[in-house]
Amino acid sequence: MEKIAVPWQIVNGFGGHIKATATTLVVQKKGAVREYPLSEITHLLVCGGHNIHTSAITQLLKNNASVSFFDADGRPLSVLRPFGFRQDEAVRSLQMKAPEYTRASEIVRSSIKSRMMLIDKVSETAGRNLYYEGEREFLYNLLDDVEYLITMEELRRIQKLSADMYYETISRSTNPIFGFRRRTPRPHKDPINSMLSLGYSMLFGNCCVSIIGADLDGDIGVLREGSMSLVLDLIDPLKAKMVDSAVFKIAAEILKEDSYDIGTKRCHLNDEIMDALTDELHMSINQNDIDRCVLSYRDSIAENQSFKINY
Repeated sequence: MEKIAVPWQIVNGFGGHIKATATTLVVQKKGAVREYPLSEITHLLVCGGHNIHTSAITQLLKNNASVSFFDADGRPLSVLRPFGFRQDEAVRSLQMKAPEYTRASEIVRSSIKSRMMLIDKVSETAGRNLYYEGEREFLYNLLDDVEYLITMEELRRIQKLSADMYYETISRSTNPIFGFRRRTPRPHKDPINSMLSLGYSMLFGNCCVSIIGADLDGDIGVLREGSMSLVLDLIDPLKAKMVDSAVFKIAAEILKEDSYDIGTKRCHLNDEIMDALTDELHMSINQNDIDRCVLSYRDSIAENQSFKINY
């Protein structure tokens, strides 16, 4: 898919050198040099460990661009704003006033569709139907019900019910010795829940960076409330494609009984599985699709456009 043009620029990983002239941001990393016109950047997002010249910060702020810093996992640390900057306050105000239902229903609808697509894909790979009689039709009925629901509580109920059913269904593709039956809270006592949590943490970090780049308040969700609720809402429809597909591929092809150790408190994955899973996640977590989702969400609030998710 063609890379989407977003007004923020992300520098990930480690070892980059960031500097700027009066008109251009220059990022040197692993021998490659990339230049970006300052006029096209509203937010620089620096994730991980890099060297950044004060000239780059100064020029960005002079051009009314913000600079945010994150740890390697995408957790926000701090943000620098130009003097008098109010854009984030304006977007936050729009978030508070915008009706929740339309955006929430798109999240629920896309979450159900993306999970059903992965169940079909895993069923095909496994050579057998993972659904028990009536389950597929039940999920289709939930999907149809989204069009006719009235309250947010009804949407939240459908979201939880479909997610619980999804994990129970797709667990049938895994070897029973791994002990995975459904999604469980931390600390996890089986390797598949442990892998899912690692993947969701990576996806969370990537989405958090984009949300801050879009000047959205990550604490103003639609299905959820509280800290980083918007991040948790927006990653729901992306989990199946970007995380679950990688986890269940590893579970089917590589995971063995000696790939993990279940201690008294939680399951510990060995280095081979961790490395294999990380490599798969780096390929499956698509920053372009995350940016597209976040930008569509912001535009649905700020410009009254339709909110669409590429799941």
